[in-house]
Amino acid sequence: MTERVCVGAIAGAFGVRGDVRLKSFCADPAAIGDYGPLTNEDGSRAYDVTIKQSVKNGFAARLSGVTSREAAEALRGTRLYAPRETLPDLPDDEYYHADLIGLTILDTGGTELGRVKAVLNHGASDLLEVRVKGKNATVLLPFTLEAVPTVDIATGKIIADPPGGLFDD
Repeated sequence: MTERVCVGAIAGAFGVRGDVRLKSFCADPAAIGDYGPLTNEDGSRAYDVTIKQSVKNGFAARLSGVTSREAAEALRGTRLYAPRETLPDLPDDEYYHADLIGLTILDTGGTELGRVKAVLNHGASDLLEVRVKGKNATVLLPFTLEAVPTVDIATGKIIADPPGGLFDD
């Protein structure tokens, strides 16, 4: 199976005719329907997506094969994936979240701090949720040029200069 990237999620039903409320994780949110059929996480279902209208926190959309409110509601929480080759190439300083998850984070002295567990965005800017090495704890590292001067996808490493006290015991 081709490599896939999560581009959105179904937030629930919209209306009574089987439309869904769709959250887009794309840089251009309305482009989610442009990446060909989207699949669920295990790839067992594929959906053609037609954006109907913009709604609060997303879009009302029609998914092929979904014809009732009950069917749409049953898809709540389903993440939608696009084949990587259908996505646009990114500039050197931008990354797909999927490419960052799992990377090792080192401080500027080469000491391993942890691994990226998730990439979060709560409005202001992206945050890297980092599972701290040797602990069950996670910390939120600002994903800014100041705190994360180097990302090397090829070697699987991120060099970080975290704010003071962030990784202290």
